[in-house]
Amino acid sequence: MANPSSNSSSTLGGNDRVAIIAGVRTPFARAWTAFKHWTEADLGRTVANELLNRVDIDPELIDELIFGCVSAPMDGPNVGREVVLRSQLPRRIPASTVQMYCASSAYAAVQGVNALLLNTADVVMVGGVESMSSARARFSLGLSHALQDVAKARNLQDRLKALSQIKAGDLLPEQPAIEEPTTGKSMGESAEDMAKHYGISRREQDEYAERTHHLAAAGYEEGFFPEVMSVLTGDAFDQVLERDNNVRADTSVERMARLRPVFDRQHGTVTAANASPLTDGASAVLLMRESRARKLGLTPLAFVRSYAQVGIDIQRHNLLLGPTLATPIAFERAGVSLDDMDLVEMHEAFAAQVLANLKIWKSPHLCQELGLDEAIGEVNMETFNVHGGSVALGHPFGATGTRIITQLAQEMARRDVNLGLLTMCAAGGLGLSMVLER
Repeated sequence: MANPSSNSSSTLGGNDRVAIIAGVRTPFARAWTAFKHWTEADLGRTVANELLNRVDIDPELIDELIFGCVSAPMDGPNVGREVVLRSQLPRRIPASTVQMYCASSAYAAVQGVNALLLNTADVVMVGGVESMSSARARFSLGLSHALQDVAKARNLQDRLKALSQIKAGDLLPEQPAIEEPTTGKSMGESAEDMAKHYGISRREQDEYAERTHHLAAAGYEEGFFPEVMSVLTGDAFDQVLERDNNVRADTSVERMARLRPVFDRQHGTVTAANASPLTDGASAVLLMRESRARKLGLTPLAFVRSYAQVGIDIQRHNLLLGPTLATPIAFERAGVSLDDMDLVEMHEAFAAQVLANLKIWKSPHLCQELGLDEAIGEVNMETFNVHGGSVALGHPFGATGTRIITQLAQEMARRDVNLGLLTMCAAGGLGLSMVLER
């Protein structure tokens, strides 16, 4: 795989770039807390309506909605369409739901970018949602087949015969699990493997987790999360949620040291404190071409310069290496390098995953092991995840991508800087990186 060449490319859309107009998100809440009674459609509708309220645009101008969702509900798997039907959006708008695990809403944004570049849409709303509180246990396959036979039976004898086929083990529900079907390993086990392979200590992980919590808490105190809307929650909708409820301003390495490892009880280093929590939440972003924004009198936050997606052979390499393998391609397509980046945002599935990728980036040897021609470079931590990331803010799988897009674009605008990188790992050995410019 080639590394970037400074002469290789230009911005997507040329002189009529794809603009990020605005973004909004709910506060992210740990699963089974503030949003425990909210469905995916409830959360998605909330951000869609809020985005319309914040942007001075006629909803009739929106041509398409694309949402990401990982654990889509069985009774309404096209969450995007449910968002349209339950919000202020015109019902004529076509809507789809995409799934790329943790990068789902970033992939929804990519699909929106492509629709704008192909001129099949002029204005697109993209986003994502996840309600881990709504994730349901499934019947076993044996019980499902037996119940289907009961439903088709024409008499009592046939029903009893069908029921007699049920075994004791069939009655146990299959709990939702976050593991790779091909390897049987959970994401956390992959993070443990990565920590051991690249020598990332428990202390380093906890120090990183402390950093991200403190940055997120400071960001809220200083007003750096304007995209986070206030939401009324509670049984009587009388409780106001204004911030992500996982952020801990007072957490410390010493406190985190008390926790036991989750995935490898004896020799592990990944704990509940240095991993992103199961989370509920939604986010949305409005995209259009620069010419359309100018015509509507809207000021973009940033523009999409390039993107790249990769798949990893997870039988040979760790599945959390997406940022390392996708980023050089995005840089090559944009004609830039890491040294050009004013800000960098990396999804924090685990502190171990972040630290391992950053360690690889600055090592020519480790990069070459993964097929890169040279090192990506060393990240300036003063410009990295400057207001915290998923370990502190939370990680609603389907919503994190557009959360990061908005967070990066807004910080670029606030600092008045030119270039930013966002990069994500995802289950299944997937990765997505995007370069933004102003």
